[in-house]
Amino acid sequence: MTTLFKNIKELIQVRDQHIDFISGADMKILPTIKNAFLVLEDGLISDYGHMNDCPKTTFDTIIDATGKMILPSWCDSHTHIVYAGNREGEFVDRINGLSYKDIANKGGGILNSAKTLQEASEDDLYNQSKIRLEEVMQLGTGAVEIKSGYGLTADAELKMLRVIKRLKENYPIEIKATFLGAHAVPKDYKNDKAAYLKMLIDDVMPKIASEKLAEYVDIFCETGYFSVEDTALILEAGKKHGLIPKIHVNQFNAIGGVQVGVKHQALSVDHLEIMRDEDITALQNTTTMPVALPSCSYFLSIPYTPARKMIDAGLPLALATDYNPGSTPSGNMNFVISTACIKMRMTPEEALNAATINGAYAMGLETQVGSITRGKLANLILTKPINSYYFIPYAFGNHQIERVFLKGEAI
Repeated sequence: MTTLFKNIKELIQVRDQHIDFISGADMKILPTIKNAFLVLEDGLISDYGHMNDCPKTTFDTIIDATGKMILPSWCDSHTHIVYAGNREGEFVDRINGLSYKDIANKGGGILNSAKTLQEASEDDLYNQSKIRLEEVMQLGTGAVEIKSGYGLTADAELKMLRVIKRLKENYPIEIKATFLGAHAVPKDYKNDKAAYLKMLIDDVMPKIASEKLAEYVDIFCETGYFSVEDTALILEAGKKHGLIPKIHVNQFNAIGGVQVGVKHQALSVDHLEIMRDEDITALQNTTTMPVALPSCSYFLSIPYTPARKMIDAGLPLALATDYNPGSTPSGNMNFVISTACIKMRMTPEEALNAATINGAYAMGLETQVGSITRGKLANLILTKPINSYYFIPYAFGNHQIERVFLKGEAI
């Protein structure tokens, strides 16, 4: 099956040579080809270039993209799409003055979602989650990481991971699974956090490994949740079961979590709303990707990740949605990119690099998606007619997507 896109106004994020991720000043560079063609073959990117060099051979499908642009689909490396119910009541609580901590202390927050999820059947959970997955695909996401963490019992955590596995089997989008059992301490272990962590390590991790239910392990390293010592324990245990480390860290407080993440070669450290100079220094010249979640800052009215300071210090940065029922009930990467430009002073080039190639790296998919590169999956966004790619973040609230292609097929 071959497809030719011709007369593309601008082909965006073209990388002839493989690159893992982009850092510092290089994030301002977004390679493109104007008046371009693109060839897809059997779900992969086969060829591209200037229209002057467009092949004259026969194709199964020819799409005229006059006035339109093509770029890689979004790579959303941090979501909690698999959950049950919703928490709009807490949304009203925050409007009425309660903080995230206040809501958690009265039984809301993560524990609220956990109770709802524990009561849901696997089929019900799957059917709720697939609606959200289909929604983000239509919004241009072509690769997504999904975490557990709203189960908080052995059975419920495994149920979440099995639902993620079913989604992976049934949809063309690239999906990575993360075990986040250490998302909060459940009520049954309120006075014995160590026993809860032991249960996750001794009872749940071996089953995850045997059923191949996750690629990554994660933990919420934060005051009132899990300490730096807890984080080191979980990451070490995860590695023994073949799970690559990731961390929720520096969302409300900086307590040394970034440093423990770097020490344990975490693939990514996510949130980073509170960043000290020593946290930025710790990330320099490492292979750990910082991930910002601007929709969470928007929804909770908390500080934004200091992207400008981090990039100017030479760091890479990825952008993700944090799609979840409590702090970011949206999986719209288009809004994330706009918010990064508007509130975090990222340039459009930096935001697009962060949402594609760097996001791909943050979930171990940099060789498969995230750029227009020969041999990568043909996971693409075809825009509406637009003046420039600046219009993508400029027109916040209105995505500029005409069609999305996953593995070369329009969805």
